[in-house]
Amino acid sequence: MAQWIDACATDDIDEEDLIRWDHAGHTYAIYHSPDGEFFCTDGQCTHEQVHLAGGLVMDYTIECPKHNGQFDYRTGEAMRPPVCVNLRTYPVKVEGARVWVEV
Repeated sequence: MAQWIDACATDDIDEEDLIRWDHAGHTYAIYHSPDGEFFCTDGQCTHEQVHLAGGLVMDYTIECPKHNGQFDYRTGEAMRPPVCVNLRTYPVKVEGARVWVEV
């Protein structure tokens, strides 16, 4: 059953950046978009299971730090080889100054 989990403070993540968030044995990436929205995906690249927290965020994409594959973190869509499997995304809401993720 899905539940909302308090993941971090809104000011923990700079705009056009991400943080790693681990919960219940699973790792996630939480992003702060250039328009002030927050998004969450699985934290591991679908290509070689490298954590995306070391990657480069540009606009609405995350670039994997190992082979430069890119995903649209809003939808999880794989956008540039070598990645070809989409990332799983998770609903996010902001309440006050806290970011909540539905897992």
